[in-house]
Amino acid sequence: MAPGAVRRARRRARGTPPAGARAQSARSAEDWWWDRLAPSGSGYHLLQSDSMLLVLPDPGPVRAQRRAPRRAPRPQLSGTRAAARPKPAPTPEQGPDSGWGDRIPLEILVQIFGLLVASDGPMPFLGRAARVCRRWYQAASQPALWHTLTLLAPQAGRPGKDGAKAEKKLLTSLEWLMPNRFSQLQRLTLIHWKSQVHPLLKLVSEHCPRLTLLKLSDCHGVTPDTLVMLAKACPQLHSLNIQHSMVESTAILSFLEEAGPRMRKLWLTYSSQTTAIVGALLLRPCSQVLRLLNLMWLPKPSGRAVTLSPGFPGLEELCLASSTCNFVSNEILGRLLHDSPNLRLLDLRGCARITPAGLFDLPCQDLEQLHLGLYGMSDRLILIKEGSPLLTQKWCHSLRELDLSGQGFIEKDLEQALAAFSTIPGSSHPPLCSLNLRGTRVTPSTVSLPCSHSSVISSCPGLLYLNLESCRCLPRGLKRAYQGSEAIQWCLEQLLTSLPSAS
Repeated sequence: MAPGAVRRARRRARGTPPAGARAQSARSAEDWWWDRLAPSGSGYHLLQSDSMLLVLPDPGPVRAQRRAPRRAPRPQLSGTRAAARPKPAPTPEQGPDSGWGDRIPLEILVQIFGLLVASDGPMPFLGRAARVCRRWYQAASQPALWHTLTLLAPQAGRPGKDGAKAEKKLLTSLEWLMPNRFSQLQRLTLIHWKSQVHPLLKLVSEHCPRLTLLKLSDCHGVTPDTLVMLAKACPQLHSLNIQHSMVESTAILSFLEEAGPRMRKLWLTYSSQTTAIVGALLLRPCSQVLRLLNLMWLPKPSGRAVTLSPGFPGLEELCLASSTCNFVSNEILGRLLHDSPNLRLLDLRGCARITPAGLFDLPCQDLEQLHLGLYGMSDRLILIKEGSPLLTQKWCHSLRELDLSGQGFIEKDLEQALAAFSTIPGSSHPPLCSLNLRGTRVTPSTVSLPCSHSSVISSCPGLLYLNLESCRCLPRGLKRAYQGSEAIQWCLEQLLTSLPSAS
């Protein structure tokens, strides 16, 4: 018998399966592992390569091709038997998985976008989110998300003709965006618009009735008709910021006549018509916040008695700050605030003509922030003053921020003023949290005596900022700003330690 025949006979005797059976058993084991890793109906399929095994979603043709064994084609039946056998219904083809973004309801997606817009603003997030998919585009297109908008004129700083063409091109796009995206706009800022301010504000008045704040920065061509049209079409408009913009005084006056008492905030910078604007404001009490920066108001003296205007009964913040010496006096301040009992913030930085006696006569009793700093002035222009105790005696129970930097109060006067914070009647502590004494005549003895500056720190546990920069009477190494209660307490200890050497 041949050797090959002998080996085959031995295999039959031992029960060893032939080569075809071994291949079939190997395939069944492989199929078992595939079923364990990605069972049918799990929503995944396997993709095998030389060095890795990938588990991917969307079960489909890849796994079917990998597992399906080859079968011999069946002979086609003929006659009545083939006709009687029904044909299987075609299975619908499953498209690719659209992802989790399409499974989120549109209302929930809009709320998520609203949280991001509230923290970072609508741009550039909404513009980028609209390019992700159709569902995100629908969510990003909701007008409720576009409540704040800043429009910078294209090609700002370019020659006039190029800038005008670019503004017209952008205005064409805004003609569609205003009714479809910005219908619920509340705050609008325009920067460097020169030639198309009137057409743009006309679009805003037609499609944005919920506008509450308008800011024009470095804009030209604002006419009275423009602002009046906006005031009529936007009944909720209560804040106007026209700093650093060329706006006619007649436009502001017409706007105030139309806006009426709903105006709360108005920001202005100095112009040749500031006197007329302020005069109009005095005749129309309408604001809660009034900011007049770099004011140079020079009213002409009148021989007749000046009748007081209605004032600002609802005014809460007044800013007359100036970077240079201005001519705001006690008389002007009294005319502005003679009927403002609810004033909370008074910013008079740079107003060197204001005295403590003039401030003491104001009707407001619960002032929280008082800024009297003199910045950028030489020592020769700072006159020696007295009367700082009048300020602290009147408002020590309510002051949270006090700025006396650069003021020429004498040492004893400052000592009495700061002692008022430790003599508040009752057991409550003063709410003072910021004290700026930069460039004043405060001395170590001022902080060492009882009921003096040392008591200010101990009596004001909420004091978190103390500025002692450029105080010539203090020892070196301590003339700086301190932030935090620990740093302020360390400064007090150092000043008390240096007192004997100073005396």
